[in-house]
Amino acid sequence: MKIFNGIKLRSLHRLSALLLVAFLITHIGNHLAGLAGQSTHIAFMASARELYRHRYVEPLLLLLIVWQAGSGLTLLWRGRKRTRDLLGWMQQLSGLYLSGFLLIHVGAVISGRLILGLDTDFRFAAAGFYVWPYILFFAPYYFLAVLSLFVHAGCGLYWYLPLRFRNGFLASFSLFGFIAALFIVLSLSGALYLVDIPQAYRATYGGA
Repeated sequence: MKIFNGIKLRSLHRLSALLLVAFLITHIGNHLAGLAGQSTHIAFMASARELYRHRYVEPLLLLLIVWQAGSGLTLLWRGRKRTRDLLGWMQQLSGLYLSGFLLIHVGAVISGRLILGLDTDFRFAAAGFYVWPYILFFAPYYFLAVLSLFVHAGCGLYWYLPLRFRNGFLASFSLFGFIAALFIVLSLSGALYLVDIPQAYRATYGGA
């Protein structure tokens, strides 16, 4: 079977990305809504979960995430010897980071729910910022994830735009991603407002 070769694999990768768009927009929107406060973030997520944690939706969503990461890594490996321009490097490196982030992040969330018995909401995402020295990992971890999402999506959309708009769009879209990533990290770290992280969440990192 040649369905996973060349253009067909790339087409399936793009199709799965389109299917994930609604969840990704909701997830980023959740974090941006959280700029108004921890309680706003938690309330927004509670509403969104009614859809994406539905017993039929969640398994499909998890499969799509695993497929997206796996197919992206496969495409990256197959094209490893190809000469790339700046756009190619931006797309490949952002995709590589996103693939790793998705697999780690989803695994952590599932473990937090099923093994640790925690509600994997804002408090779970932010807990690592409040036990030294984990902030040194989590600050760039989340920042690069959000930035990579916008850069990778921007690179994908680049080819569907009129030539005269491409560079401006990619620069603006990436800049928006940079700003969104910065403010999301600031909110998680407590730089924008007081954050309350219960001991049960801090304990996962050995915090008191």
